[in-house]
Formats: sequence, C-alpha cells, structure tokens
Amino acid sequence: MYLKYLIFNLLFILLTFPVWSQNGIIKGRVYNSRNNEAIPFANIIINGILNVGTTSDINGNYAINGVSSGYTSLVASSVGFEKHVTEDFMVTNVHPVIIDIPLTEVSIKLKEVEIKASPFVRNAESPVSVQTLSIQEIEKNPGANRDISKVIQALPGVSYAASFRNDVIVRGGGPGENRFYLDGVEIPNLNHFATQGASGGPVGIINSDFIREVDFYAGAFPADRGNALSSVIEFRQVDGNNERWSVNSSVGASDLALTLEGPASRSSSLLFSVRRSYLQFLFSALKLPFLPTYNDYQLKYKWKIDNRNQFTLISIGALDKSRLNTSIKNPDESQRYILGYLPVNDQWSYTIGGVYRHFRANGSDLWVVSRNMFKNRAYKYMDNIEVPENKILDYTSVETENKFRVEAVRNTGDFKITAGASAEYAKYTNQTFQKVFSGQVPITILYDSFLDLWKYGIFGSITRSVAADRLALSLGIRTDANNYSSRMDNPLDQLSPRFSASYSLLPQWYLNFNVGRYYQLPPYTTLGYRNNAGELVNKNNGLRYIGADHFVTGVEYRPDDKSKITLEGFYKLYHAYPLSAVDAVSLASKGADFTTYGDEEVFSSSRGRTYGLEFLFRDKDLKHWNILSSLTFVRSEFTDASGQFLPSTWDNKIIFNMTLSRKLGHNWDVGLKWRYLGSSPYTPYDLSKSAIVAAWDARNQGYLDYSRFNSLRLRAFHQLDIRVDKAWYFSKWTFMVYLDIQNLYNFKSDQPDFLVNYDGNGEIEKYTSTDGIERYRLRAIHNTSGTILPTLGIKIEI
Repeated sequence: MYLKYLIFNLLFILLTFPVWSQNGIIKGRVYNSRNNEAIPFANIIINGILNVGTTSDINGNYAINGVSSGYTSLVASSVGFEKHVTEDFMVTNVHPVIIDIPLTEVSIKLKEVEIKASPFVRNAESPVSVQTLSIQEIEKNPGANRDISKVIQALPGVSYAASFRNDVIVRGGGPGENRFYLDGVEIPNLNHFATQGASGGPVGIINSDFIREVDFYAGAFPADRGNALSSVIEFRQVDGNNERWSVNSSVGASDLALTLEGPASRSSSLLFSVRRSYLQFLFSALKLPFLPTYNDYQLKYKWKIDNRNQFTLISIGALDKSRLNTSIKNPDESQRYILGYLPVNDQWSYTIGGVYRHFRANGSDLWVVSRNMFKNRAYKYMDNIEVPENKILDYTSVETENKFRVEAVRNTGDFKITAGASAEYAKYTNQTFQKVFSGQVPITILYDSFLDLWKYGIFGSITRSVAADRLALSLGIRTDANNYSSRMDNPLDQLSPRFSASYSLLPQWYLNFNVGRYYQLPPYTTLGYRNNAGELVNKNNGLRYIGADHFVTGVEYRPDDKSKITLEGFYKLYHAYPLSAVDAVSLASKGADFTTYGDEEVFSSSRGRTYGLEFLFRDKDLKHWNILSSLTFVRSEFTDASGQFLPSTWDNKIIFNMTLSRKLGHNWDVGLKWRYLGSSPYTPYDLSKSAIVAAWDARNQGYLDYSRFNSLRLRAFHQLDIRVDKAWYFSKWTFMVYLDIQNLYNFKSDQPDFLVNYDGNGEIEKYTSTDGIERYRLRAIHNTSGTILPTLGIKIEI
C-alpha cells in the first residue's frame, strides 16, 4: 500500500511540475550533397512554423534560437536546389542540436517545376520497396521498448518467427537473408544471443540514442550492397555534440543504459554508451527456467578534418551469458521441458570500422576498413548434471572478418556514376561434440574445423533522369567471388545485374519498377561443416552461392507532401538454396531457433518462390496522427528433395501492420500498434522415432516428421501494443517517462505442442515395443505464448 501511495505522489509531482525553460538551439551547416561545399543564404525554417527560422551565412552555417523543446524537423531551401525536409530530431535545453543539411542541385529550370518539400525522399536507384524511419518513430514505437529490431518487424512485408524474437523475415524469405550497415560499416549481428548463421535473437544490440534515421530496403538493393537476398537495412547515426558534454541515462524494459556525448576536440565529437541487462534478476524472481545477462557498448567518433575530408570511427559490441535456472523447486511441465533441452550459451561479438570520405568538385570518394568477430559457445549435459558421461553437446565457434571497401561517386552532367570494389579475409573455426540419433542408431559428431577465405566484389551503377526529369533510370551491376572452391571462384557465375525505372505519370502519380539478380554466400557454419573424417562435406557436395531473382513493380500516389500510398507486386525466384541432406527440406525454412543455423550437410539443389501484393499507406499528419499501415499478401514455397514445392515456415499468407502516434500537447505523446500475422505452417512430430530411448536421450526433444513437412498450421497471431510518453524540459536537464504495454488484450498465440517423456505426476515410463526397441511413453503438452507485459521506462539527460 505504501508503494502505491509513493508512486501516486511521484506522478502527481511530475505532472504538476512547471517547465523551467523553452530555449532550445538548433545549429548546423547547409551544404551541397554532391561535393560538401557550403551553401550561403539558404533559408531554414522549423517545419510547420513559417515564422521561426533563419538564413545560412557565407560559410553555410546557421543557428535558430528559442526553439520549443520536443521533436521537430527543418525545411531548407535555396535557389538552384531542391527543398529538403530533415529527419525528425529532439530539441532540449541541455545543449544545442547540431543538424547539418544536404541540398541537392536541380537539373532543370526552376520555372518548369514546382519543387515541394517532402519527408519521403525519392531514390532513382531504389524507387520501390524502401521505407525510412525517423528517430521519433523508433523511440516511441509501441511495444518495441526502444529496440530497433522490434521496430523493423512492424514495417511492410516483415513477419517474425515468434513475438519474443527479433527475426527479420521479409516477403517470405528466410531470417538469414538480411544485411545490416551502421554508418556504412557492415555489422553481422543485430541481436544479443544471436542465432549463428542467421540474424535473429531476443534483444537488439543497437542503442536507439545513437540513431538518426533507418533506411529499410525490401528490394531494389543498391549495387554497393551485396550478400543479401531479402533486405538491406542502413542505420545512420547522429553525430556527437561538438560544443558541450552531456549525459543521458535510461531504464528500460530489460536494461540500464548510460550515454555520453560531447566534443573530443575543436573539430571532432564523441558518442559512447554502455548497457547492462537486469533480466537475470527479473527472470529468477519469476522462476523462469533460463537466466540471460547481456552487456553492450557503442561508440562513434566523428572528425571533420575540413570541408573536403571527414573521418568516422564506429564500434559496437556485446557480451552475453545465458544460464539455466536449475534452482527451481518442483518445476512445472513447461519449465522442466525447457530445462531439459536448452543449452548453456555464451557469446561475445564486436565490430570496429573506420570510414574516410573525401569530397571532390563533382562527387566523393569513400574508404571503409572494418573488422568484426563473433564467438559462440554452447554446451548441454543430460539432466543438467555436468559430468563427462552426461555430455550431449559441446560447441565452440569463432567467426572473424576483415573488410575493405572503396567507392567513388561522380556527377557528370545529368549522370550519376558509382563504382567500387571490396576485399575481405575471413576465418572460421568450429569445435563440435554432439550426440545425435541418425539412421535408427545413436552417433557422435566430433570434428574440429578451420576455414579461411579470401572474398572480393566489384560493383558499379549509372543513374540518369530524362524526359524533363519525369523518367528516372538506374542500371547497376556487381559480382562477388571467393576461393572456397571452383564453384565459387568464377565472378561471372555470380554476375548480379539490376535495373530500376520510375516514371511520373502525373505530378502526384508514379509508376515504379525494378528487376535484379542477387547472390548471397551460405553461412560459415555451412561452409565449414565437416564430417568425423575431417572432410569439408559441403565443399565436396558442390556448395554454391544462393541466388534470387527479384521482380517488383508498383504505383505510388502522393496526395500531399506528408503522405503517400503505394501498391506493389513482387516475385522472388530462388535457386541453389541449400537443402538439408538429413531432413530433405530447404534451409530457407530454418534459422529462427537459438544458438546455430546451417551446421549440417547440404546440397545446393533447392529452389524457391515467394510472391505477393503489398499495400502501404503513410501519412505524417492525418488530423495530427502519424500513421504507417501496410497489408501484404504473400506466399512462400521451397522445393524438397523430390523437387516438390512445399510451404515454407514463413508462408503466412497475410501480414498486416499498423502503427499510429500522436502528440497531445504539453509534451504528451500516445501511440498504438496492431499486428496481424496469418496462420504459420508447422511440422508434426514423428512420434515413433521420438519415443525411442536412444533418440530422446540425444536431445531431450521430439523429432519432426519431415515426410509431412509444414502440413499443419497454427492459428493466426495478432497483438495490440500501446504507449504513452511524457517529457519535462528543464533549463539544464530533461526528464522523460513512458508506459508501454505489450499485448494489451492478453492474446495467447499458438505454438506447436511439445513432447515430454513423463506422465502427469512427473514419472518416466519406459516400455519395449513389438519391434524390440526400448521406448519412452510420450505425452503432448499444449503450448501457447503471450501475456500482458507492461513496462515503465525512464530517461534522463543532463
């Protein structure tokens, strides 16, 4: 009772506390996006407030004083340039906000066209299947708790394996078909407790305090972005404040965070953050069967050497540990099941990269050097008794990549030309001990693997607008190769052309098109898999790059500057997808489990097809509501060993996502998100095999009947999340609080039943079947997930 009064009084004080100051400052520089040259006498105004603004000086610098605190954006314009709307950003009284604004030169006379400012930027190279998220849409996304990975799951065409995981499954493709870039540096892992070989996990690594904007490509990938089949996601970070140091601390749903930013010198700035979870204490109190702990850091150093040269250093890393909560007394059936099969898991990873950009009169040059490492350790003992004879699994793997990329952009007349190359040296090690049941007998997989690869890529593109800028055309090509085997060392075998076109039918109507062929290297777990004789089995099987042909076309309508409506049709044809030699199904349907993916014998023989129709409605200000809504009809099918197309695990048929948010005044914000995911296919158990004592003891789980692969379906999933934010902006500090409620109406989503080898009293019963094989008497347990999950978050900036 005392705690309730304390919370009530605290809220009353905060709700009635006066705001001390509304004196925010926005500063920055307006420059030519082609060559970084200053644009003097540009007009800069607060978006939506015509009488609050300024003009840039002879060096392109500007400052706007007396800005109200909260999220806002700017509109910049200058003669001979397109109007530009910046991304959303937050203004506080703690320190000035630094916003540099790029303007693009117009290629036709001003009198021939009315240039309107819009937050939706058109991209000639990628005119379809691209969405951009601002920091406000990320920070205040309902149900995401500032986890960018969960925000991405609400984008058009994106589905997910389970509500408690961050897998990114785009338009029916697998979770391992995505690539992520942070300020131009590729980061292989986006999540804590990542699935090695794929991309999923339960919690995102990236700190949203660093993010300025996110570009999400579900197709029409730029030529300088390779090794992706389903999506490319670009995270652009803010620059640190170069005038004053500040501290930002927050308490979220699962972690504590501390962020520092400020000037490192007169021409450089620094951003640094650390986070640590407290989930292990929460999970222990709730008597959950596993106790995860994660830590991460993130760093950005930006040095503006002069107007022609810039250098950026970024780094991000994580340290994760998951232990089993074996101290639970009298565990229930679900707890006992999870404790029986889940391994202990330790991971650490990091990425560090330097980006140097040199601007020229007609373009720029970019050099990127980076290194990333990932270590994954997992082990399991029968009944969790750690003695040698009980060992079931002991797995240790390390992936290391050293990368170099160079890009050159030139603007020549009406042409934009991009060319570049990449080189990479990678190492992979794996020590595996695993007891499995195969061919009706228990066997032990035991191997050490070492693999090193040299990889390279060459790419280029050319873009031009014709017909008085009504038709934009872009042609790109790239190729990739490596020295793994003769099936991968010929760059002509991975030739990857792509072509885009966008035609303005009417001032507000556009017809868009893209076709492209893309290639992706199979995961290191597949490349480095060996049998007990030490042979690279998949190399001997002729493993190849995975290929996908994309066809996307659509129409786009922009009723006004703040809204757009699109309708797109897409078709993806996959070839040379790895097919499991054991299960006879495509690896495209795997990758959403924990620990590892792809470490098995395969053949590059599976084909796939995903196709559908996608409707999108976006409006930044529909009666003061910011709306992002999409409806996707999608089918996803891949061939089995016989060549028959079967539904993949991601064949949900219908995906609906809707996110709404609104400012209520007095620094209140409210938002809601509703998601609907059509019925997911799943595979029933092979009860006969699962019951065999030797088979069950090898994994403490049932075995799927792949002869009936994905022949059953779960109920459709849907969930409503809401969020309320309140901020107080004082003269020297800012206090923000939010209440986030996931699954407001407590929907219980179906999961496949799980099998246990004991009765309702916890007693294990064995028997000998008529074929003379000793078996357990198994029992199926109905399995659901989902509960109301409220979170109170606090953020303080000093």
